[in-house]
Amino acid sequence: MRHSASLVIVGLCQYRGMVRAEGFCAGLGMTLPVVQAPIGSACTPALAAAVSDAGGLGMLALSWMGIDDARYRIRATQQLTSRPFGVNLALQWPQVERLTACLEEGAQVVSTFWGDPAPYTELIQQANAMHVHTVGSAEEARRAVDVGVDVVVAQGWEAGGHVWGEVASLPLVPAVVDAVHPVPVLAAGGIADGRGLAAVLALGAAAGWVGTRFLLAAEANVHPDYQAAVAAAAETGTVYGVVFDGGWPGAPHRVLRNSTVKAWEAAGRPGAGSRPGENEVLVTIRGGAQVLRYGDDTPTADLLGDVEPMAHYAGQGSALVHAVQPAAVIARTLADEAQDILNRLTASRA
Repeated sequence: MRHSASLVIVGLCQYRGMVRAEGFCAGLGMTLPVVQAPIGSACTPALAAAVSDAGGLGMLALSWMGIDDARYRIRATQQLTSRPFGVNLALQWPQVERLTACLEEGAQVVSTFWGDPAPYTELIQQANAMHVHTVGSAEEARRAVDVGVDVVVAQGWEAGGHVWGEVASLPLVPAVVDAVHPVPVLAAGGIADGRGLAAVLALGAAAGWVGTRFLLAAEANVHPDYQAAVAAAAETGTVYGVVFDGGWPGAPHRVLRNSTVKAWEAAGRPGAGSRPGENEVLVTIRGGAQVLRYGDDTPTADLLGDVEPMAHYAGQGSALVHAVQPAAVIARTLADEAQDILNRLTASRA
């Protein structure tokens, strides 16, 4: 008889004695150990709702949204699903006002990143929401738990988009698990298929935090040329650096190596003010706003013009991402593939 993915994970918890996936997943009514990472402007209410409805956890990226827009996106997602979903806020900027609006709209999970979670934990928990915080080291994980964070995301260096630490997922995840046990740990970075998900579950993670794979979700707000570039990328096709720092200076990120990156590398990786083609207008957003070369904008579906030189955020797992599929199919496939692997491993010990 085929077990559900959640039952396999419970079995792994009993086997390893240190994985606590059942607590995190069951607490949110999840049946799949899959969290759709907050992939910036690519996030949509339809994407978050589809992942949550499938049994995972969908996320909205609201860090730079106006308050009214943030409220609208939360309400739109609530109209599409009755299941929990999360909101993500980057702490590079003050977020109390935006966080308050999210909690007033009923956000049940709040993810924070790129800063000190301490000023926000009490506010989140007073609203009976779960505080999830992303870290790049075991020491940072301990500090987050010490101030009351409920769940930790261990983000490996392989991750796409903005990357906080410099340690790969394979050594980072178990180090964080050991550091904060029994607090649940989610694993981010390089998880693009069921093999990666099974691996991080075996390392002690409660679920996988998956971004790059969901760039090719049918519900994602991603330009088709960006999706095609991700689908065609090799595992060596990304670069880690600060080349696309317009709007977020000095924040390291991982992107596909495109014409802008190649020109920047050929020029010796110069800093802002000395980069080739700087201040060149690349595309126009509907409504008239312009995107400049080296801007940090995500190539969304509404852009007019050639998006190839823009920031194509993607992780090293992009080599495993090939097809546009509905988000529910992606989430279930990840879990089913991981389940099959874990079944084979447990069967081999019988």
